[in-house]
Amino acid sequence: MKKVNALVLTGFGLNCDTETAFVFERAGAVAHRVHINALVSGKVKLADFQILAFGGGFSWGDDHGAGVIQALKLKNHIGKDLLEFVADKKLIIGICNGFQALVNLGLLPGLDGDYTKRSVSVTYNDCGNFRDQWVHLAANSQSPCVFTQGIKTADFPVRHGEGKFISDPAILERLEKNNQVVFQYADKKGQLAKGEFPLNPNGSVNDIAGICDPTGRVFGLMPHPEAYNHVTNHPDWTREAQKQKRAGRLVDPEQTIGIQLFKNAVDYINHSLF
Repeated sequence: MKKVNALVLTGFGLNCDTETAFVFERAGAVAHRVHINALVSGKVKLADFQILAFGGGFSWGDDHGAGVIQALKLKNHIGKDLLEFVADKKLIIGICNGFQALVNLGLLPGLDGDYTKRSVSVTYNDCGNFRDQWVHLAANSQSPCVFTQGIKTADFPVRHGEGKFISDPAILERLEKNNQVVFQYADKKGQLAKGEFPLNPNGSVNDIAGICDPTGRVFGLMPHPEAYNHVTNHPDWTREAQKQKRAGRLVDPEQTIGIQLFKNAVDYINHSLF
């Protein structure tokens, strides 16, 4: 069987590339941390990979808005390559700063097959400050998103100051109708946060934490699934471990919802492209 090659962007303030590469390896892929300049110069070819990850961090210091300069640099230099990557039915994930970049590029939400038009935005948190906390998420079981198949709820950390998803009502209606809203902020029982802070940490409209394109192959979210790569990452892991022990169940510490999300992507490539 061929190995799935995942390209994880690095450079210019991105700082979650090691975690992201690690979780791709755990999920069965071969992860390659590639500096943005290597793609821009042509030293590394995007076409050689099956999955592209826009990771978290503060690209270019977010000086002109989160993910703005990263999006412009990539669009101006490898914009055609990115569109071909999507057309070839490969996978793209954008996490936090990466989600912001995908939105600025127009790769999300990809309505009407247009992956160049910016139609939604991610802006400053309503609370007015940076949020570093774990959140509960409810997944849309009807979503075509490749990454979240079989996932009903998830707990991931958020680490952002500009995480509020906004859209005009018409676009929002289309996203919901198309089941492109993938994750929404919720409580422990999976009930939507309904804007309540801190369950919804940023004030995102309709509690939206992540969206995908109509095909489900391009996915962006504010929470960090790569940061849940071991059971002990979770703040309640000791309590949950005791619950599982009393129930007579053994838990693999290296099998988490975070790893499952990336494994879904690797499995998809194995079954569809190879």
